[in-house]
Amino acid sequence: MLVHALQSYNDQISEGRHPSNSERDHLFSTYQLLVSSVLMARIPRHFNEILHCYFKGSLEELSTIMAGEIDDENESQEKDDMYLDEKSKISYRTGRMEIDESCPQVRFSENNKLVKNIGKVVRDLRSLGFTSMTEDAYASAIFLLLKAKVHNLAGDDYRSSVLESIKGWIQAVPLQFLRALLAYLGDSVSYESPSSGLKSPLASRPSSCYPGIDTPSEGLVRWQLRLEYFAYETLQDLRIAKLFEIIVDYPDSSPAIEDLKQCLEYTGQHSKLVESFISALRYRLLTAGASTNDILHQYVSSIKALRTIDPAGVFLEAVGEPIRDYLRGRKDTIKCIVTMLTDGSGGNPNVSGNTGDSLLEELNRDEESQENSGVDDDFITDDKQAWIDAARWEPDPVEADPLKGSRNRRKVDILGMIVGIIGSKDQLVNEYRVMLAEKLLNKSDYDIDSEIRTLELLKIHFGESSMQKCEIMLNDLIDSKRTNTNIKATITQPSQTGVELGDNAVSMDLLDATIISSNFWPPIQLELQFEDRAVQFTVAPIHAAIIMQFQEQTSWTSQNLAAAIGIPVDVLNRRINFWINKGILAESLGAESSDHVFTLMEGMVETGKNGGDSGSCEELLVGDEEGERSVASAEDQIRKEMTVYEKFIMGMLTNFGSMGLDRIHNTLKMFCVADPPYDKTLQQLQSFLSGLVSEEKLELRDGMYVLKK
Repeated sequence: MLVHALQSYNDQISEGRHPSNSERDHLFSTYQLLVSSVLMARIPRHFNEILHCYFKGSLEELSTIMAGEIDDENESQEKDDMYLDEKSKISYRTGRMEIDESCPQVRFSENNKLVKNIGKVVRDLRSLGFTSMTEDAYASAIFLLLKAKVHNLAGDDYRSSVLESIKGWIQAVPLQFLRALLAYLGDSVSYESPSSGLKSPLASRPSSCYPGIDTPSEGLVRWQLRLEYFAYETLQDLRIAKLFEIIVDYPDSSPAIEDLKQCLEYTGQHSKLVESFISALRYRLLTAGASTNDILHQYVSSIKALRTIDPAGVFLEAVGEPIRDYLRGRKDTIKCIVTMLTDGSGGNPNVSGNTGDSLLEELNRDEESQENSGVDDDFITDDKQAWIDAARWEPDPVEADPLKGSRNRRKVDILGMIVGIIGSKDQLVNEYRVMLAEKLLNKSDYDIDSEIRTLELLKIHFGESSMQKCEIMLNDLIDSKRTNTNIKATITQPSQTGVELGDNAVSMDLLDATIISSNFWPPIQLELQFEDRAVQFTVAPIHAAIIMQFQEQTSWTSQNLAAAIGIPVDVLNRRINFWINKGILAESLGAESSDHVFTLMEGMVETGKNGGDSGSCEELLVGDEEGERSVASAEDQIRKEMTVYEKFIMGMLTNFGSMGLDRIHNTLKMFCVADPPYDKTLQQLQSFLSGLVSEEKLELRDGMYVLKK
């Protein structure tokens, strides 16, 4: 074909006819195509690798030169600007290079020797038809250099942001080189030029200021978009791979979280974060060697950190589900949660905040700050605000749970997510009541300010009715303090009769008055030491008060013992039977027929009498008051009546998926009108649903009841 074209061209010349420009161009393009085809067929096998190594080495040399020139420029600039205000400068940290927009920029020129050499190679390869191969080679070299720079700047330091430093380095080195290269090759087309043709929709206008470039070309803007996206993706992958360590260091690692947030907003690869973090949790945290406290602290830190990335909590649900499932299988989860919420140090020495703050106080402050910052989020005051909210609306991602509602209406409730581990707030409240009683009984003084503050916070989240028993216990201690103070103040006054106390008088400093409302204080765990064994008992406070009297003397009459405890004799005779049946005390007749003598047995008379350690439900019921028995029986009766509506509730949750307490209550009132009609209160329904949750028939998630799967 080439020979035929040359022969035709020669004939035209011999006939005195001069071929047109189009014919000459066609002849030249045909020649170029044939030469390119021959070279492509005979190209060395490792030519691509050789080309890549050439561009990689040249770019590294350029980067080194650029770093040295910028260092020299900065040194001279620092001398000239020694007395200037440094705060007025905007600097980018780029490893060894500091790019300051207030000083002249060091720029590559298309006449730079190294740039000219690279440009000649690119131009010659293009003329040989290797355009695509050449661009791929120097593009991969640029991306490889950028990746190394991102790894160098990011490293394992999570306490400083590196994203702006990376973007500054992109503008300082790769874009400067590309500007000079495109100018040398003649590919620099201005945005203002009418010949620029159809532009990329992503590059309609320059998105940032290029150092030393007044009007960037479209090709340069496209290169910036490619480089920045690659940098975002590379930094994102680095931070996701180390997300477990970043969350362990939270909140000190907040800058790394902010960088990751910006990267994900740019790339949209949230699902990669979810999958990687869940895998890290299962491999490194959810193991038998990790304590429940450590798992809970990591869970709370994960919620706080990921809330920055995902304020609506869409991805938190997916990330937290494996942790919640694992913690439900541990026996000490409830106790650890209560301790973490109410402990004076917040259960975590790394948590920022005032000394002595509990996690509950921190969460309450955090919730108030969120409400103050987003006070207008739920209220549209005018049409303009409505348009703003409509413009900000985004659809839920595919990972979102459709049962949770739209991300635009949700807020992350850390306390709700912690309580969701248990499934019911009643279990948490009961555990807190037991721990509070133990703490109050072990107190050597009446300082309960921290307990009162914690109780008030719990009442905000769980309601006053749920915390009523705890409030009564604190009131008992307040009344005890008042009574104790009054007794000591009265007795220490000068005696009006003038009778002096003897030497054997007991000091009133040893007397402490404690008021206990028996219907509201939880059982107490005691360990009794005998000659041959130590036995533990879980008893009511009245039983503990009885047996504690036998530490001072081993034998009491019923009247003296009742007077010492401060209860009627008939109540004492009924309550002391518990210890007699256990073989701890022995009963005998006293001097009077109405008086009995109780004696402490030095050893256990019969093992079968005590049945080993106490702690069963039957033994706990022995310590209840008669009034409590009637209340318990009434609750059992209400529960039996509510069993009729269990099938209705299961059917509603099957059809609707999830329902709140109010909706279930209103639906039952609307449809259950036949015999027996639904006439229960909201509190009775809540108690019945809590029982279904305890039986693992239902689950409580963020205030919504769902069927247990």
